[in-house]
Amino acid sequence: MLRRLVSCSHMVPQGLICGPLPSSREGYRTVVQMAWPCIVETLLVCAITFVDMMMVSVVGSSAISAVGITTQPKFILLATIISLNIGVTAVVSRRFGQRDQAGANRCLKQCLIVCGTLSFLLSGLGYCFAEPFLSFAGAEPSYLQTAVNYFRVIMIGQFFYGLALTINAAQRGCGNTHISMTTNIVANIVNLVLNYFLIYGIGPFPRLEVLGSGIATTAGQVAAFALSLFSLLCKNGYLKLTFPVPWKPDGGTLSGVFRIGTSALAEQLFIRIGFLFYAKIVAGLGSTAFATHQICLNISNISFSLGDGFSMAAAALVGQCLGGRRPDLSKLYGSICQRLAFLCSTVLAAVFFFGRYGLIRLFSQEPEIIASGAAIMIVLTCVTHIQTSQVIFSGCLRGAGDAKYTALISLFSIALFRPTMTWVLCYQAGFGVLGAWLAFLLDQIIRIVFYGLRFHGGKWMEISL
Repeated sequence: MLRRLVSCSHMVPQGLICGPLPSSREGYRTVVQMAWPCIVETLLVCAITFVDMMMVSVVGSSAISAVGITTQPKFILLATIISLNIGVTAVVSRRFGQRDQAGANRCLKQCLIVCGTLSFLLSGLGYCFAEPFLSFAGAEPSYLQTAVNYFRVIMIGQFFYGLALTINAAQRGCGNTHISMTTNIVANIVNLVLNYFLIYGIGPFPRLEVLGSGIATTAGQVAAFALSLFSLLCKNGYLKLTFPVPWKPDGGTLSGVFRIGTSALAEQLFIRIGFLFYAKIVAGLGSTAFATHQICLNISNISFSLGDGFSMAAAALVGQCLGGRRPDLSKLYGSICQRLAFLCSTVLAAVFFFGRYGLIRLFSQEPEIIASGAAIMIVLTCVTHIQTSQVIFSGCLRGAGDAKYTALISLFSIALFRPTMTWVLCYQAGFGVLGAWLAFLLDQIIRIVFYGLRFHGGKWMEISL
C-alpha cells in the first residue's frame, strides 16, 4: 500500500503514459531540486512579514494592527503584477520545454516593459490614495495615520518589488529557482538589520517604530531587485538582457501571457477583494481581536508558504513537461509535490498544536490575545494539510494555463463564501474572531475538493499556449 502511494509507477494512470517514467528516486530528486529553493524563497517572504510584525509588536497592539491593515490593500495593488507573472512563468516554461531560448527571452523583455509601467502606476496610486484605501479596509482612527505613513513608504519599494517578481517568475519558468531564493535571502538580511536600528532607534538612528519597519522593508525590496537584475547580466544565463531579440511588444509574444494573465488577474482580484472584506469584518471586532487575527495570519503564512513553494515548483515542471509533450510527467511531478508537502505539513501541524501558546507569545504577552490565539491555532492545525494540498493543486492548474477555472473557484469560495460565513460566524453565531477561522477552514475544504477534482480529471493537460 505504501508503494502504491509513493512510487512513481503508480502515480500516473496507465492510459496516460506516453514515454518512459523516471524511477522513484529520480522523480523525487527532480522535484526536490526544483522545489527546495522555491520553498526557501516563500518562507523568506513570509519571514519578512513575520519579523516585521514581531519587532513592531513591542510598540503595542495598535502597531500590529497598523502594519496588518495594510496587507490586503498592498496585495490588491500588486494583483495585476502577480497575475501577469503567472502568465510569464507558464509561457517561459513552455518555451523552455520546447527549447526555444529566443521565445523565452522575448517574453521576458516585453513583460519587463509591461510590468515596469504597471508597477510605477499602481505604486503611485497607492501612495497618493493611502488614507482612503486604509480607511475603507477598516483602519481605526487610533492607528490610521501610522498605517498611512507605513503604507506610503512600502509603496515606493513596491515598484522595485514588482520588477523583481517578473524577473524571478521568468527565471523560475526555465528552472532557475535559486535566483529568487538568493534575492529573498538578501532582502531579509537587509530588512532585519534595518528593522533593528530603525524601529528601536539604536545608535545614531532615530526611533521610527512602525515607519522604520516600512523603510527597512523598502530597502530590502530594492536590494532584491538589484540582485534579480544582475542575474540577467550573466553571459552564460538562459535568460539575459543582451539576448538578440527585440524589446518592442508584439501581440504574438504577449497573447499567451495575457490570456493566462487576464484570468489570473480576475482570480487575484477575487482573492484580494475577498481577503479585504474578510479583514474588514474582523477589524470591526476591535483592535485586540484584529491584532490576534493578524498574529495568527502571520503564523498561518508558514503553512501557506510551504504549499506555495511546492506549488511554484509544480507550476514550472508542469509547464516544461507540457511544452515537451509529456503530460504524463506533468501529472507525476504534481503528485510527487503533493506527497512531499503532506509529510512536511504533518510536522508543521504538530508544531502548531503543541507550540501554540509559545508561538502567540512571540508577538504579545496580553492574556486575552494569548488565550484567543491559542484557540485559533487549534483550527489552524486542522487546516494545514488541506491548505498546502489545495495550493499545490491550483499551482499545477495555473502552470498548465487553466487560470479560468481557478478564477471561478476563487470567486465563489474566497470572494463570496468566506466573507459571508465570516460575518455569520463572527457576529450572528457569536464566535467572535474564532468564527473568522472557522470560515477559513470551510473555504479551504471547498477549494481542495474542486481543485483536486480538476487536477485528477486531466482537462488541464489539453491546454495549448
